[in-house]
Amino acid sequence: MEQFQMAVPCLLGVEGFVAAELRAMEAAEVTPQNGRVLFRGDAAMLARASLWCRYGERVQIFLGSFRALTFEELFQGVRALPWEQWIGKKDAFPVKGRSLNSKLSSVPACQSIVKKAMAERLGRRYGLPWLEETGPVHQVQFLLMKDQVSLMLDATGPGLHKRGYRAESTQAPLKETLAAAMVHMARLRRDGRLYDPFCGSGTLLIEGALYAMNIAPGLRRKFAAEKWGAVPQAVWKQERERALSLVRRDAAFEGFGSDIDPAAVALALENAKKAGVISRIRVEQRDVKQFAPEGEGGCVVCNPPYGERLLDLRQAREITREMGRVFPRRPGWSYTVISPDDDFEECFGRRADKRRKLYNGMIKCQVYQYFK
Repeated sequence: MEQFQMAVPCLLGVEGFVAAELRAMEAAEVTPQNGRVLFRGDAAMLARASLWCRYGERVQIFLGSFRALTFEELFQGVRALPWEQWIGKKDAFPVKGRSLNSKLSSVPACQSIVKKAMAERLGRRYGLPWLEETGPVHQVQFLLMKDQVSLMLDATGPGLHKRGYRAESTQAPLKETLAAAMVHMARLRRDGRLYDPFCGSGTLLIEGALYAMNIAPGLRRKFAAEKWGAVPQAVWKQERERALSLVRRDAAFEGFGSDIDPAAVALALENAKKAGVISRIRVEQRDVKQFAPEGEGGCVVCNPPYGERLLDLRQAREITREMGRVFPRRPGWSYTVISPDDDFEECFGRRADKRRKLYNGMIKCQVYQYFK
């Protein structure tokens, strides 16, 4: 198959990470935008991006974009796109989307028009008066923003944060893609030691192990496009074999986690086993007050409980003060902490060397980093 355009939507603030990993995959024309990264590639690149994107939310095939102020313009623009290149005569093509600051503001009405235009084109191409839609699902997504329409096909299915190892989680878990971004920000080395004194279900530790050992995060799951007739099965087999060949089993990474909740400790170990990295991770029940870094160096990366999720603000800030006491300034050690509290640095006891704005779900946060 020839090259086509794709997009990886992502959290605001990690577009640069996504762009860098796509370039490392040898994707073409990588273009970061607010909340997404565009790129070009063939079917093999579609499979590769699906398997390897650590920080993006999903992989989409970008069908086209045009301006529409009326439903007729929307209908004609959608009908002009080459849907038959991807959608077979029996395939399902449900439609969903959003409209932001656009004249065509009714999402249900836009859904209906998009569906009707697609059905008319596909029906004519296949010579069918009716499309049964009993085959593999091709989720259609549209975005109307300032009267500009973008049409995409979702190649992922469940979001890329669904790695396959976390069927269960503790309360207020950190999304896997955000955890991976934090590990990246912490500059974890392949032979590094990662510590998480609030490990919960183990997400940060597991993402650290996957990163250090160069394990493709999507290696243990399936994707919607694997069922599509337009993407050869041989491509997926080839890319999975390639991913397996790139695993760094000789990486000296070690992960150390602790949590005050014994159920969280058991769950973190169970998830690490599912992820195939249990041999690299140790977890024990312990209060953060007992945290004592050992050795010549390491990365502490954590998502402590805070008032908007589990505790009241007073309790959350007391934990932050405790962290300031047990996270000492020491050569070779770094600390990367995510929090929505604007007074985090005051409670922690010192200003961060670096800060970055990120969202944990709908909660606006800062990632505070201490390297010195």
